[in-house]
Amino acid sequence: MISIKKNLNIAQFQSLIALFILCLALALMTDNFMTTDNFWNVMRQISVNVCISVGMTLVILTAGIDLSVGSILAFCGAVTAGLLSNGISIPALNLFIGFTVLGAVLAGLLVGGGLGFINGYAITKFKVPPFVATLAMLTMARGFTMLWTKGHPISGLGETFGFLGTGWFLGIPMPVWISGIVVVTAIVLTGKTRFGRYIYAIGGNENASLLSGIPIAKVKMWVYALAGILAAVGGILVTARLDSAQPNAGFSYELDAIAAVVIGGTSLSGGRGTILGTVLGAIIIGVLNNGLILMSVSPFWQQVIKGLVILLAVIIDKSNQKSE
Repeated sequence: MISIKKNLNIAQFQSLIALFILCLALALMTDNFMTTDNFWNVMRQISVNVCISVGMTLVILTAGIDLSVGSILAFCGAVTAGLLSNGISIPALNLFIGFTVLGAVLAGLLVGGGLGFINGYAITKFKVPPFVATLAMLTMARGFTMLWTKGHPISGLGETFGFLGTGWFLGIPMPVWISGIVVVTAIVLTGKTRFGRYIYAIGGNENASLLSGIPIAKVKMWVYALAGILAAVGGILVTARLDSAQPNAGFSYELDAIAAVVIGGTSLSGGRGTILGTVLGAIIIGVLNNGLILMSVSPFWQQVIKGLVILLAVIIDKSNQKSE
């Protein structure tokens, strides 16, 4: 246990050093990086990834993976926007059901949790590898999004809903507040509850957890459901910020989430990592994206650079494991 905590501290320390060096380099290379406006711009941008990455952290701590979060984000954002804008019409019953902002948001979260639960059910009950199960959901959720939107954006969602993505409260953007609440809740969940201890135990040694009486299937299904709910939160934030649900929203968001988790020191083998580490990883990814844009780096090179960063983070993770 002492060795694990030591390596977690080392991983987070490495992330802090990387963030400091990155910020220093960007401050020297660009004029606009060290400004208040850019700071809040970065914080707003990373809020979505923080929400998704927290869910991804829970999944990876159980030695799983979730490739479907980007597509679930898009579908849940579209469902929320569609219900808010158009409601539900049932001509056969001459019935129309309208939705308030709260009702539409809750419906979006419910859809996200349901899709995540399906992932967990397939993985635990049918023994489908997480990579395959969530890859299938990635495709299905993207298809559901296209069917729901008919391939067209859903816009005109109103100021009240838009406040979630563009509003400010006490001088801080609403997306930052929402992602902060998600982070604090996840820290308490993983560090102070039996459920959190079960997550770490399953990722550390699933066979030993089974012999200890831990309900592995139940825990995993809830973990994937939570990942789906947090992807839905991200989808709602994106939709509110754009005042529009885009059918193509969320493409490759799962890669940024995995990158944030790995850079933050969570082991892809499971059982080792922290929520705060993931937040650090998300900040590094956000600062890197922002810096590359400020320096007018081609989007194609941005993908190459982010890929190299992920590879480097995995290599460092493996090195840390060998030193345990």
